[in-house]
Amino acid sequence: MRTLVELRAQAINCQACGLAEKRTHVVFGEGDQLSPLVLVGEGPGEEEDKSGRPFVGRSGKLLDEALAEAGPGRDKVYICNTVKCRAADWSRGKPDNRPPTEEETLACRQWLIPQLEIIKPMVILCIGAPSAKNLIRKNFAITKERGILNPPGETPARAILATLHPSYILRQRNISGDGGYSLLVADIQKAWETAMKLREKFGSHHP
Repeated sequence: MRTLVELRAQAINCQACGLAEKRTHVVFGEGDQLSPLVLVGEGPGEEEDKSGRPFVGRSGKLLDEALAEAGPGRDKVYICNTVKCRAADWSRGKPDNRPPTEEETLACRQWLIPQLEIIKPMVILCIGAPSAKNLIRKNFAITKERGILNPPGETPARAILATLHPSYILRQRNISGDGGYSLLVADIQKAWETAMKLREKFGSHHP
């Protein structure tokens, strides 16, 4: 089996979909590759495309706060995205972030699924609806079904759940209350505690 280093080296040269044309960096993923918990977001935005790192913009700062509050902190988990290149609408000259298309998401599964198979997490936490629709099921309703443990589907994990995307929370905060931040913290906490319990029960997948 390929290592993460080998997989990353191959992904950096990917031309499997149109997103390759405009990207600055392939945002492969980072963190503790022995972690029992992997967070899978939707895809890189402007800051991530510039830096080559996942979740480093405003959404990333909010996620870091939630990870610290929930227990593990960023350094104890692995973070990646369903697509490794920024999906943006360039029709007005200046790029606007957009959700990746189904074709783009499918093209990037050649990196995401092997990446998860190498890490072999106990639990996957999908960050936002596009990630949940990709890894849990197509008609996943994020506001109704967040925080619920699901069977792992095609992934190598033992359980999978989803939470609200930090960018959604930032938008909602302008309208009312904490925008769902407390739900994000609770979902991370549940994912982390479940991952730790499963690791105790089954032992690490890693040699």
